[in-house]
Amino acid sequence: MTIEEDIKSIEDEIRKTSYNKATMYHIGRLKAKLARLRDEHQKRATAKSAGKGKGYGVKKSGDATVVMVGFPSVGKSTLLNCLTGTSAEVAAYDFTTHEVIPGTLLYKGARIQFLDVPGLIQGAAAGRGRGKEVISMLRNADLLLIIVDVFHPQQFDTLVKELYDAGIRINTKPPEVVIHKMSRGGITVNSTVELEFDDKTIRAVLSEYKIHNADVLIRDRITLDELIDVVLGNRKYVPAVTVINKIDMAADSETLLVCMERFPDAVPISAAAGTNLDVLKGRIYNELRFIRIYMKPQGASPDMNNPMVMKTDSTVADVCSTIHRAFVTNFRYARIWGKSVKYGGQRVGLSYMLADGDVVSIVVRK
Repeated sequence: MTIEEDIKSIEDEIRKTSYNKATMYHIGRLKAKLARLRDEHQKRATAKSAGKGKGYGVKKSGDATVVMVGFPSVGKSTLLNCLTGTSAEVAAYDFTTHEVIPGTLLYKGARIQFLDVPGLIQGAAAGRGRGKEVISMLRNADLLLIIVDVFHPQQFDTLVKELYDAGIRINTKPPEVVIHKMSRGGITVNSTVELEFDDKTIRAVLSEYKIHNADVLIRDRITLDELIDVVLGNRKYVPAVTVINKIDMAADSETLLVCMERFPDAVPISAAAGTNLDVLKGRIYNELRFIRIYMKPQGASPDMNNPMVMKTDSTVADVCSTIHRAFVTNFRYARIWGKSVKYGGQRVGLSYMLADGDVVSIVVRK
């Protein structure tokens, strides 16, 4: 039996097995084995195709990288052209984009890199349609734009499944689970929350990956799939925005209404007509969690025209590192003006967390 047949056999068995406390142990073992086989299958496919192409060698640049993912001819190239002024080829047939096409959007002081990748198709996670190369780009994105044709909302389900099968988890955080492997002592499980499965099931999952001695600490109400994700340790957690394109062609308002009812958080646009692109830009900026920091040289006025764009929760140390690593080594203190401090010019250290609009003056040893 081939690995593909093994995978299908286990998928069928899981599908036929009813979920309850009595079957949870069995399902846990099946899911753990299925995840292991899928991971092995992907590694084989990657190794097999390694010498067949050069891949996509696009270097990340700017303050963040946004990758547009969607089916062929969903309008990614048109959207890239509208957002960044790039001249990507556009045509009314599938697979117009054969390579990764980059573009840059300047918005509120931020330089946002956009990547238009070849359209994903069903089976991309297993290597179809240069899926491996595309998936690799998606795993390294700061944000995904999942672009769906207004007339084909079912595309979303296929795209999300391909991302999931490739180990990409969208709009979720890594589970708060720590697995500390040991050389002896068996499996010890400690949980601060009530779980849907018991310790026996956890041991069965770990056993599938040859983990027989470990301390397991669980602080989240996780599912079996999330436990397996933690064990594998190769999952990517990436935020995503759903974009409904071609709304200008939906003369039947019912079509758009149905689509928006299914995806209430999506941004409806028409890349071709330029509809709602400002709304989309604002949403992307907010999802990337940017803040603007204004630098103030000692004895001079702050430069309010050229903000330093950082991520939310950035500290003074992050600002220093962005300028030059010597600023961290020679740091004495910083003074802050803005809404994050109690009074203007407050003196702070490297670990101080900044807020949007803060003015920062850094004092270093000479």
